[in-house]
Amino acid sequence: MKKTYLVAIGTALCWAASCNKSDKQLTAGLQPGGNDTTVASPEVINRFVQQELHSKERFNWAAATANMVQGALLHGDSILTIGYQPLGFTNLNERIQDIDIHSNEWRTAREEILRLVIAHEQLSGKSAADIIAIPEGQLPVIDLKVTRLATIQALRKSPLVRYAEPGGYGDVMLRTSTNVRTESSDSGSGCGGNNPDNGLVANTDYVTVQPAAKRSWNYTYHKIDQAWNNATGKNVKVMIVDTGVSASQDNLGAQFNQGQSTGRTIEKKVTRPGSSPADDCGHGTKMASVCTAPRGIDGAAVGVAYGANLVSVRAADDVFISSNEEITGVSDAFTLAGNSADVKIVSMSMGTIIEISKIADAIRYAKNKGKLIFCAAGTSFSFTAGFVGVIFPASMDEVVAVTGVKDNQTNRCDDCHEGQQVDFIVVMERASNKRHPLALAATGDVPSTVGGSSVATATCAGIAALVWSKYPSESNTAILNRMARAASLYNNKSTKFGWGVINANIATGGTN
Repeated sequence: MKKTYLVAIGTALCWAASCNKSDKQLTAGLQPGGNDTTVASPEVINRFVQQELHSKERFNWAAATANMVQGALLHGDSILTIGYQPLGFTNLNERIQDIDIHSNEWRTAREEILRLVIAHEQLSGKSAADIIAIPEGQLPVIDLKVTRLATIQALRKSPLVRYAEPGGYGDVMLRTSTNVRTESSDSGSGCGGNNPDNGLVANTDYVTVQPAAKRSWNYTYHKIDQAWNNATGKNVKVMIVDTGVSASQDNLGAQFNQGQSTGRTIEKKVTRPGSSPADDCGHGTKMASVCTAPRGIDGAAVGVAYGANLVSVRAADDVFISSNEEITGVSDAFTLAGNSADVKIVSMSMGTIIEISKIADAIRYAKNKGKLIFCAAGTSFSFTAGFVGVIFPASMDEVVAVTGVKDNQTNRCDDCHEGQQVDFIVVMERASNKRHPLALAATGDVPSTVGGSSVATATCAGIAALVWSKYPSESNTAILNRMARAASLYNNKSTKFGWGVINANIATGGTN
């Protein structure tokens, strides 16, 4: 499903004069509401988001007023995402993998939340089924239809409520930006254009490796070709959380096992409600191929971990997580990863400027289950124009944030984000001609190319698979430490680029 993206969200993100308006001016956009109060307009809410990003480099709905939350609901789909916990429960972030929401104390807390909402929404005679908007999963989160200010205020006061967020407001922000110029999702959200690049030059943009695969030009900066003498990703399962994979790309289908890639598995799943596992965007196909494409006989691009197993999960329509369907898809994907004992690594090259606690819960669940999680620091499509800080969820402590740099290894790529949360960088852009790494196209064997922090993240996840296949008994923390020790800035961690460029050969036991 295509979205129409406003180039500015640039206005919803840039630090123009409006970003510095006073709190008094924020009230100018309040509109009459239907329940004896006022409803904040999208312009007021967007301006507040700007201010928070400008001052804190993050936005969480906890900082917004109840009026703003109500406005976000009424201008969107009216779905409020509520994280709950029993009275007196502590340290949920560290314990979330062990709780049972069907136990008495958790069930009691949930039922109290439902009673509170039904009462304040003035829905006498209604049941939980009437207000539950999205089927519940196994985490302590419930999505309810909410419209009244009194309900929001009561939830915020309740000790049972961890958060109450209008998750789908990202879609509203996109369509209500004050900049009226629009662009399609093909150019504004990382989708489209996964076509073969017939201009690739042999021995410059790629090198042919046995039996007949194309190794991308940037692999040499990470000594990946040398690392292949030590490990290939064998027996390591990687989950790519993205937009799915193309049903027409045989190398992510019937030809996943060919050449030097044998005995491995590929699974195609979907967690976004109402979707199929197939990639309608093109982005997921690229990410899956960069990480795990086979070292085959057909002349296509080879992935970093060509011996690894793959689980492709379609969790969203594009790289900007904006709707409640996509939030649910991403949350359920990380929960699925946590519940899959054989999944070691999760890679997601998608994100948003808004912190989404439902996704954060699921990421902590997966991390606490021993998964090593890589997320993209951010790429400047329309939805992040003017903002180059680390986006959510790469900004979380529980994930490994990755961004891309030019081949001089000192400058970020033209569209890549940077910041203190970044852990690693990947060389993925030639300064001379903007050439990006190779990927599998939507169909056929002629490679496409892909850029941004997206490809950097999938590459880094592939390196992690190489390391874990070399040291299969080690924990996620131990594998991450090996990668850090093999990186260029290990002795002098950067505030922009983290530990730097990983030497995959050293990380897998090589000597240089």
